[in-house]
Amino acid sequence: MAKTVIEVEGMTCGHCKSSVEGALHNLEGVSTAEVSLEDNNVTVEYNDTVVDRGKMTEAIEDQGYDVQ
Repeated sequence: MAKTVIEVEGMTCGHCKSSVEGALHNLEGVSTAEVSLEDNNVTVEYNDTVVDRGKMTEAIEDQGYDVQ
């Protein structure tokens, strides 16, 4: 199991948190995704043989947020 922190711009509320976490949870291989609105990031635990950071970034950007 791998873990990464992804910096995300534009998240300001509970809906933003739910959107990003939901998009990541829908990806095969992601076990946890926890958004920190205060730190503008999401911490993700995932199986790196199934999903990569590129797919996670795409899922976040598809929700309308910018990944740094």
